[in-house]
Amino acid sequence: MPTTQRSYARYVALGDSFTEGMCDDLLPDGNYRGWADRVAAALAEERAGAEGRAGAGEREGDGFRYANLAVRGKLIGQIHDEQLATAVGMGADLVTLAGGLNDVLRPGCDIDRVERLLGHCAAELRATGATVVLFTSTDPTRRMAGSTRILPAILRMKAFVQELGQQDGFAVVDLFSAPCFDDRRLWAEDRLHLSPEGHRRVAAGVLEALGRPVDFDWRAPLPAAAPPGRAERLRADARWLRTHLGPWIGRRLTGRSSGDGRPPKRAELLPYR
Repeated sequence: MPTTQRSYARYVALGDSFTEGMCDDLLPDGNYRGWADRVAAALAEERAGAEGRAGAGEREGDGFRYANLAVRGKLIGQIHDEQLATAVGMGADLVTLAGGLNDVLRPGCDIDRVERLLGHCAAELRATGATVVLFTSTDPTRRMAGSTRILPAILRMKAFVQELGQQDGFAVVDLFSAPCFDDRRLWAEDRLHLSPEGHRRVAAGVLEALGRPVDFDWRAPLPAAAPPGRAERLRADARWLRTHLGPWIGRRLTGRSSGDGRPPKRAELLPYR
């Protein structure tokens, strides 16, 4: 159910490439920005304004702190085993949790196990007193050929997340029902990760779920644009097969992941301005 607006001072993000911010603008340190950083920036500004109004003698703390434990390629079992305990120990008052899609993309996905682990993560994080934000997946069938095989699992996960979201202290950002994500302009060239505009809209969705005002309709379709010609589409498809799909299949066949050996994006709960 939607949460009532409360002030947040400690935000921790858990997940995979979606939460890491893949394919958003690059930051000076070489990391992608991502929707979670955008949410952190908005909440940090809000917190700074509140502390400024309180006056130097009545400050609520040492400002806004943010950690992002996400690592690209992680399965829900890895998020559970590698990120959950760390997040619980940070004592956050706000947590975003996104995971399971990498599992669903793989043949033979054990959807029962995915739901069990995601549900356990959500329950453990909520038990700390934090507000927990969850996500439904976008609908890939409206923009990617050959994705209908995973739709039953995505629909089941959608129902599971929405049921969790009915509990006190949870909020859900429903990306599945947002028509804007049917537009390829909200996706990077690899067709799997969000573009900067996609990340901007997810951030707005999170802030709205937290009761914050947003200055645009993040669900609305983009302005119409001329569709690419047949030759351009064929070139783009060939480039995607060669540059993105081929290497992804290669990693699956060899049991490798794009996140192997990669540390969390922001492993410590540090001040964020």
